[in-house]
Amino acid sequence: MKKILFSIFCLLISSSAFSQNDENYNYSIGLKAYNIMQMPKILNQTNPDSYMHAYLNSILVKFNDNQISYRLKANYFEKDISFNNQCATCEIAEGKMKDYAFTVGFEKVLNYAKVQPYFGTDIGFRVNNFAGDVKTANAKNTSLPYNVDTEKNGLVIAPLLGIKVSPFKQVSFFVETSLDFYYSYERQETIQQDAANTRSFVKYNKWELLLNPFSAGIQIHLVSKN
Repeated sequence: MKKILFSIFCLLISSSAFSQNDENYNYSIGLKAYNIMQMPKILNQTNPDSYMHAYLNSILVKFNDNQISYRLKANYFEKDISFNNQCATCEIAEGKMKDYAFTVGFEKVLNYAKVQPYFGTDIGFRVNNFAGDVKTANAKNTSLPYNVDTEKNGLVIAPLLGIKVSPFKQVSFFVETSLDFYYSYERQETIQQDAANTRSFVKYNKWELLLNPFSAGIQIHLVSKN
């Protein structure tokens, strides 16, 4: 029985030492392979709580210092979208949305086990743009379609929680969830499709709370400290 307990104890020690991958390397490079994201509201979108699915759209660079890592992250997402504007039977907007962000932050692991939960925060700059056309969704409405170009840019603060698994010495897999507090300056330009091409501008400042329920990726650890 003592030999069995001693063997288990040695196994736990070796497993813990093996799993300290981040802490044994100066740098890590990561790629988010899959994201589920909530995007900022566009115009008077009726379904702003819907989520987008993105693949290979985020790069991470981390500087490791024991249980704390300092992170730089860049995101980019582009997609042709269509949504109801004003109400479900009022207008239909169609066009291209672009969203990108650059952030800095930190993460802290909670243990040295093979499976490592961690928490952290990112802070940075985010831009969201939509350019397209808006037309009526009501057959009885004879109003002309119009072009729109909207842009939001501002500060984003994103607390995060994650879990990291290290099956190999220089490789880790991770999953994260985060919540974006987004304060933006928004500019909306509309161009009517009439003889005068009438233009109008509207400006706003607003807060939005955006949930990113799931992301998964891989990290490669570089430059050993030993």
